[in-house]
Amino acid sequence: MTTAETAPPPPMRLRELVFGAACAAAVRAAARLGVADALGDEPKPVEDLAASVKTEPKPLRRLLRALSCYGVFAEHPDGTFAHTDMSRLLREDDPNSLRAIALWCTEPWTWDAWPRLDEAVRTGDNVVESLYGKEFFTYLNEDAPESADVFNQAMTRSSEQSAREVAALLDLSGADSVADCGGGQGHVVACLLDKYPTMRGSLLDLPRVVENALPRLRTGDLADRAEIVPGDVRASVPVKADVYVIKNILEWDDESTARLLGNVTAAGGPGTRVIVIENLVDDTPSMRFSTAMDLLLLLNVGGAKHTTESMVGRLTSAGLVVDDIRPVNPYLHAFECHVAG
Repeated sequence: MTTAETAPPPPMRLRELVFGAACAAAVRAAARLGVADALGDEPKPVEDLAASVKTEPKPLRRLLRALSCYGVFAEHPDGTFAHTDMSRLLREDDPNSLRAIALWCTEPWTWDAWPRLDEAVRTGDNVVESLYGKEFFTYLNEDAPESADVFNQAMTRSSEQSAREVAALLDLSGADSVADCGGGQGHVVACLLDKYPTMRGSLLDLPRVVENALPRLRTGDLADRAEIVPGDVRASVPVKADVYVIKNILEWDDESTARLLGNVTAAGGPGTRVIVIENLVDDTPSMRFSTAMDLLLLLNVGGAKHTTESMVGRLTSAGLVVDDIRPVNPYLHAFECHVAG
């Protein structure tokens, strides 16, 4: 692993950085080819891997050699390749798989948008609408359905992985009901209902999203305690609950964020608990990832990740009192709030 003592000098490091697209493209190629799934627990010759994923051996070796420089796969002296902790995350069956996220962050539209980052920085506006003539999610659903599917897969996998940690962190003892605003397919709600067997839960999100809510919430073992509410939480929050959860959706423009928070405070009323969970761009272990996502949000929707200070500012402006800020994991923080009386 590179250390301060062994790191390349600045001219070479800058050369490496400007070739960052090659690394991203290599990860995407390995994910699309299914190389990680084809490689088992034992090292394998590249010829065998090539036969499994239907590629030519020589270019596959070049791809794996490039990735091994970053710790994604490892090349042994005998020419075989083996898994590393990172390459296993590209397996579809790994419980912590990041394959869908790797594909989402390298979808075709990203290669159109990144070269125009200077334009977005200059104007403060997203570039997707000028590229495609449509708002980002409209473009995805109407013109790039495969990319929309990748987005849904990535968000689902990410929600699955973080929902358990969120439920473990939150103490909702004494609350009879919880509402997850923009809660996707309902992983957080399901985990909270599992933790609190007498609690009722509401899942609020766009109609096309909640159509694919977890079967447990729709017709399964949690259906009698779950309410699924289709709609846009930026327009209204038509649910009264003891606790509102807002996770990873306060990344829109300031007006949309303010409208959502206003809708929640109006629905809950004074004293209601509101828990906001977000990635931050403060000095955390996820800084490189979070700041990159921050720039991507600027490009596609004109949104932004928050610092602790900016998040507290948004929350207090909406009439919330911030009681506590706690890490969920190295990448997420929970802001415990209540509606001011």
